[in-house]
Order: sequence, then C-alpha cells, then structure tokens
Amino acid sequence: MNKLENYITGSWITGDGDGQTLYNAVTGDVIGAASTKGLDFKNITEYARSVGNPALRKMTFHARGNMLKALALHLRNHLDKFYKISYQTGATKADSWVDIEGGIGNLFANASLRRKFPDEVFCIDGESHNLSVNKTFMGTHILVPKEGVAIHINAFNFPVWGMLEKIAVNLLAGMPCIVKPATVTSYLTEAVVKEIIASKILPEGALQLICGSAGDMLDNVTSQDVVTFTGSASTGLMLKSNPIILRESVPFNMEADSLNCIIMGEDVVPGIPEWDLFIKEIRKEMTLKAGQRCTGIRRIFVPENKMEEVWKAIATSLSQTTIGNPLNEKVRMGSLAGQTQRNEVKEQVQKLLASSQIVYGSLDSVEVVDADSGKGAFMSPVLLMNDHPFSAKEAHEVEAFGPVSTIMPYKNLDEAIELSKLGKGSLCSTIVTADYKQARQYVVGAATHHGRILVLNNECAKESTGHGSPLPLLVHGGPGRAGGGEEMGGIRGVKHYLQRTAIQGSPTTITAITNVYQPNAKGKDPGKHPFKKYFEELVIGDQIITEKRMITSEDIDRFADLSGDHFYAHIKTTDFTGTMFEQQVAHGYFIMSVAAGLFVDSYEKNPVLLNYGIDELRFTKPVYPGAEVYIRFTCKEKLPNDKRVIENPEDFKRGDDIEKGIVKWLVEFFDETDEITGVATILTMVKLKKQ
Repeated sequence: MNKLENYITGSWITGDGDGQTLYNAVTGDVIGAASTKGLDFKNITEYARSVGNPALRKMTFHARGNMLKALALHLRNHLDKFYKISYQTGATKADSWVDIEGGIGNLFANASLRRKFPDEVFCIDGESHNLSVNKTFMGTHILVPKEGVAIHINAFNFPVWGMLEKIAVNLLAGMPCIVKPATVTSYLTEAVVKEIIASKILPEGALQLICGSAGDMLDNVTSQDVVTFTGSASTGLMLKSNPIILRESVPFNMEADSLNCIIMGEDVVPGIPEWDLFIKEIRKEMTLKAGQRCTGIRRIFVPENKMEEVWKAIATSLSQTTIGNPLNEKVRMGSLAGQTQRNEVKEQVQKLLASSQIVYGSLDSVEVVDADSGKGAFMSPVLLMNDHPFSAKEAHEVEAFGPVSTIMPYKNLDEAIELSKLGKGSLCSTIVTADYKQARQYVVGAATHHGRILVLNNECAKESTGHGSPLPLLVHGGPGRAGGGEEMGGIRGVKHYLQRTAIQGSPTTITAITNVYQPNAKGKDPGKHPFKKYFEELVIGDQIITEKRMITSEDIDRFADLSGDHFYAHIKTTDFTGTMFEQQVAHGYFIMSVAAGLFVDSYEKNPVLLNYGIDELRFTKPVYPGAEVYIRFTCKEKLPNDKRVIENPEDFKRGDDIEKGIVKWLVEFFDETDEITGVATILTMVKLKKQ
C-alpha cells in the first residue's frame, strides 16, 4: 500500500506501521495510508526554531512577500495535477477551485501586503509619542517575528486553502511552520507541499508537513510558538487545554465550526431580486463542498408569514442539484470526504430531528450520476424545519457538518437578532434585505455574536463573494462557539506572529533603531540637495532647512483667484468678529505650495521622477500676511518599488522599465517665531542609480 510521506527536518519520511487507511470519497477505493508513528516531534519543532526561524527572520518583509508571490506563481503551473487529486476528496470543479485557486490567491493577496510594511526585518506599530517637555524623550512600538514555530492543525474540508491561508501569513511575518492537515484528505496537501519543496523557493526549515497524528507535538511547544486550529469546537477545546499551552501562555488561535445563520429581511417578498438571492445563497451554501464548510449556513430565519413559501422554494432549488461523480460535467454536488464523515452527519441529523422535521431530502437514499451511492460517501441535501426555535434548542446547539440546514420562523427583526445569538457565536451571518434601516439594525444588534456579517442585496449581488467566503484582507473567525480567534485580516493576521514591544529613548536613538526618522531627532547634513541623490544614496535623516519667504495679502488673493477657493477666511474685507481668525489667513494648500517651492530643487533633471502623494497633512497654526515661513525637510523612510512584471507588451507604460523606490519626506512648516504651522509627509518616486 502506498504510504504518504511526512516532510520533516529537511527530508521526506514515511511513518512506521500500517497507519490510517485513506479512501477515494467517490469510489471507495483505497488511496493509501498515513502514519507519523516513530517521528520525533521534539526534534521536528526544534528544527523549525533553529533552522527555519533564523533564515526567515533575516529576510525583510518585502523579501518574504516576494517569496510568497514566487511561490504562488509556481503553484499556478501545477493546477491540473492538484485538480485531479482533489476530485478524489469528493470535490467538484467549483469546490476544488475554491480550495486550490482560492488558496493560491491567498498567497498573492498576502504577498501584496509587503507594501504595507517597511523593507526591514521588523516594523513600527502605530504612532510614536513624545514623552517629555523638551522633546528629548519619546516612545513607540515595534513588532518583531517570534523566535518559535507556527503549528497549524487544519480541518479536512479544505486541504489546500486551509494550509495556504495560514502559512502565507506566518511566512510573511517571518516565522516557520509545521502543517498538520486532517488525515482523511492529507494526500492532497502532501501533493501541494511536494511542489512547494521542489521549487526551493522557501528557505530550509520554513515549512514541514505531518500526514497523520500530531502525536505529542503540542507537549513540545514554548512561549515563542503559535498554535492555530481549525475544526470542531470539542477537539479545539481539548487541544487548547493542553497543560503546556496553558503553562507557557502559548497563543492559540481557534477557528471552530459554528452554527452560522442567514436572515430574510422583513421587506423581502416574491418578485423582488432579494427573494431569488436568498434562495440561491442557501442552495449554494448547502451544496458547495457538500455543505462541508465551517462557514456553511446551518440556520435559516424567515418571517413567520413566509415560512411555507420559502421552504418550498428552497426545496425546489435543491431538487435541481445534480449529485454524483465530480468528474461528470453535469454534477454540481459531489460526495462528503468519506464514509466516516457521512455517518457523523447522519448521527447529528438524528439529534436535530428531536425538535425538527425533514421537509426536503432523505437520510436513507440519494440519486447520483456516474457513481455508486453505496460505495461513495454521497448524501442528499437535507432541509429541516423547526417551528419553535426559542423552546426547541437543538438547531442552535447541534451542527451536522454536511448539506444540512434548518429553517425557522421569527416575528420581527429584534426576534431574529435574538435567535441569531442563540448559536452562541458564529463565524459569519448574512441578512438579505433592500432596506438600509433593517440592515443597520441587524448589523449593530448581531455583531457581538458574529465574526463577519454580509448584507446581501441587489446592489452588490453580482460582485459579492457570498456568505461563506473568507477573504484575505478581512478577519476570519468569530466569538464564542466559533473559537474566539481571528485569522487573515490583512496586517491584523500578520501581527498574530509578531511580538509587540514598546521602546523608549531619545528621538535620535529611536530613529537609529527603527530606520524611520522620528520628529525632533537630529538631522544629517546631506552634503548636497537630497533631490540630487539617487535612491541608494539617500540616508534616513538627511535634512535641509530652507530660506524664508514672506506671505503677503496679495499672495493670498492671487491663490484664491487661481484656485477658486474664496472661503471667507481668505478674504481681507471679511469681518472676523466671532470667527477663529484675527484677520485674512493664508490657505493651507497655499502654504503647502509655498513649501514645495522652498524645498524643491527644480532647475535641472534629477533622480526624483515624480511626486507620489501626500500623507498626514495638517495645518496647526494660522499663517497671516506678514508671516515669514520656512521649511525643515527630512528624509523619513525609504521603501522599495518592485519593477512591474509585464506579460502583455501592450500594457507597457512610460516608466515601467525604470528601477525606482518610494521615499517619504517629513515636511515641517515654521513661521518667524519658529513655531510649527503645519506638517506633512510627502512621497516621491526616486530613481535607483543602478539600473
């Protein structure tokens, strides 16, 4: 029998013994076996910390991000292989697309996050704070990669996406990982990891794979490690309660299956687009991945006067779903991941039947195409109805992890909100409504118990990713029963793998440590105008102080005429009694323009290619006619700007062939009293000397 391999300590190794037998979910045929017996988990975790962690920590955020991008591009070249294996899990092409290409898309999305970070091995977190009267003592926060390993224990339903959405984040943060997929579908995860390792894109020790039992791995964690878990709430609680995890205060991010719900707004009636959207969304969520999704709709809440009409519409829609062999193009719903999973779903449905009745589907039979319903793990979608959702609690407590949902009535939206909360915390919820007031009422009322809320209506339907689709830039997780954790979420997700530390010192010292210029730090003589320096030549802290320019009333009048901004405060004949100003005041944007005239070296071509924008512009003190303004202009931060990859020559634009970077400059405006009148960060695109 073919045995899956574990990738540990730099080698592919099979475990001892027979291991757990793995089956084709569609045909019932044996695929192979998985075993981790005989593996030294202490050595595996130490290898990640001692080999993978130092290698990743030496890389900057931008290097790590480009590494993820390269990995995504590599995996995209092997889609056919992955799809072929994915069908054996019972997944249709649509199911596999979400799992495989959705996972690769997650790598791309996280790779693009590098632009939100400095080209450093760590980053500043949030604003800096002056802590003294004379501005010689300050504090800020930095984030550095933890020195441990991220251990990912994943569920069986998304063997590719479940891995890639997690490792993308920890690798960008600079931590290595050990992936332990659910054994039943681990053969697909193994195939993807084989391609990852073969690519040699990741540094050694950055990724290890365990196909089978996790053994005593969690007994070997330290306070520098991070554990993530996706699966059932009961298993998650058992793992989270590990004495070592509790003693070492190991971060444990749990994303558990939950009783997610969808609400039909009181305004939704047959004939309007939202009615059809509601029915379509339920059908999709019940049949995609055969309902094996942690975000699947388990509870359906409908106004009580529409119950019969709605459940019949759902039943009609479900009856049009062709079930069977995923390789058949007509099939829209495949099998569950295995016989064990199907038996568990049926057992849970029996519990639900204590207070509900089946209004569509069957537990005993299912019509399939191009397959044997007995050998494959096929199951009919099952729609249950519970008429008394407040007194009959099973629907709010029991989850059947398959194509199963329960429809229940509500009297008004406040009652619907209360019912949604009976699930004791979920990953996501959806309200379908065209009424903005109902949407607001539901979101504000239900947000405490849901990690994500989709407001679905005809305005967003064509581009909506749907109820059950977690997105890389939004958090995925939820309170209570859903585990209380968060994954992804853009920068938020990366921070799970970083240690936040407050640092204090003089502005000049903090500038030297962070390589980001801090206000009130000592400037450096650039030797020549900074705009004459190439990107590589610029030094953080390069600073010039400009000459002064007197602001006149005539200047203000001319700017008002040129810009069309005749706000009363800029007109000298205004009666300023009761206003915030003493007399005619200069436009803030005029002062910003004057600043540019003072600090820009404009008489000949130089390495500055263009002005890229202005951040954090503030006007802090009025500038009146007669004031003499000058500028302190300082190189604040440097960021790389990746050369655009052009696949189609028609997409080529001027400047695409120029190697360049982004430079942030701190611009401080002063008047003749040496008081700051304004501050801004401007960005320029600067040419690299080496092309």
